[in-house]
Amino acid sequence: MWRHLLRPSIPGQLYLWFAVLIFGAANSVTRKLTEIGAQRFVDGRNPISFCNVLFVGNLCALGVLIIIYGRSFKKSRLQQFSRNQWLSLTVVAILGSAVAPGLIFQALAITNVNSVVLVGRLEPPLILALSIWLLRERVNSWEIIGALVSFIGVILTISLPSTIQGMGEMKNYFNFGTGEILTAIAAVALAISTIVGKAKLSQIPLGIYSIFRTALGTVIFFFIALIFYGKHHFMDVLSPFLWKWMLVYGPVIVVVGQSFWVAGLRASSVSQVSLVSSFTPIVGVIAAYFILWEAPTLAQYIGGAVILVGVVISHIGNQRQQSLDAKMQKVNSTETLRKIESEVGFKGM
Repeated sequence: MWRHLLRPSIPGQLYLWFAVLIFGAANSVTRKLTEIGAQRFVDGRNPISFCNVLFVGNLCALGVLIIIYGRSFKKSRLQQFSRNQWLSLTVVAILGSAVAPGLIFQALAITNVNSVVLVGRLEPPLILALSIWLLRERVNSWEIIGALVSFIGVILTISLPSTIQGMGEMKNYFNFGTGEILTAIAAVALAISTIVGKAKLSQIPLGIYSIFRTALGTVIFFFIALIFYGKHHFMDVLSPFLWKWMLVYGPVIVVVGQSFWVAGLRASSVSQVSLVSSFTPIVGVIAAYFILWEAPTLAQYIGGAVILVGVVISHIGNQRQQSLDAKMQKVNSTETLRKIESEVGFKGM
């Protein structure tokens, strides 16, 4: 599909910008859909529940990935993987495509989108710390400083009072509710998933990695939801009202977003993708305002600004670490894509 989208006259970065705009708005769009569903309850149930959106969205994403990478998913290649690699793939799929998305969607149900977007920025610093500790990776001081600054920004987001009045009276100190906790746990799960992938799956073809992770993650999420919420939890998954809206969500957020993303990756260098993807949290906060009229709190303004500074510092570090040849390296490996996606964060499915 991406071959049909990619035109020689359109720069790859433009596709990336479109993808980042879509991914950044995904959380707000998801929340909006569930609010619409809440106005059309069926026997006391919301047909557009977060679980239904995530499950159907994953199915749409899997369809796109099969169209894009299906030819690489061959039996002869699968037989070449060791048992250890299959185990690692399974762990990555469970953590990255089932546990983490489920936690984030649950967080969206009980807290504001801005908190999810900003607290979710714990993931890149955690990945860097685990890479240094467990994988003994060598990074430059700019990347370390950028990660520390971003981490401080997240702490400020959850610790500062929400308003100036609250600051004066020391109210609302540590605005760390259940939604923020779930988002933080999701960030840890995604970071562990990334580290396992870096250590064990760098040689796995990108197409096989993407399809297997999405497919198994969708199945695991389905059964986890059944265990926690009961056998009737997905009984509205075939609701015409749900699918009417999913035919908007699926093609735009999943199909178009993924297609633009892949097209941009194929035509851009690693440094270009890293720069564009760093704007995802900004897009997320702006989308929350225009779609949900969710204005950032004082703590989110301050914490978000600090996180942005950290992102800029980290990007400078990435640029300095890359040689001239590396700057023009194309995004053609599973390990490179995984690193970039950790900067983008959760993409709404």
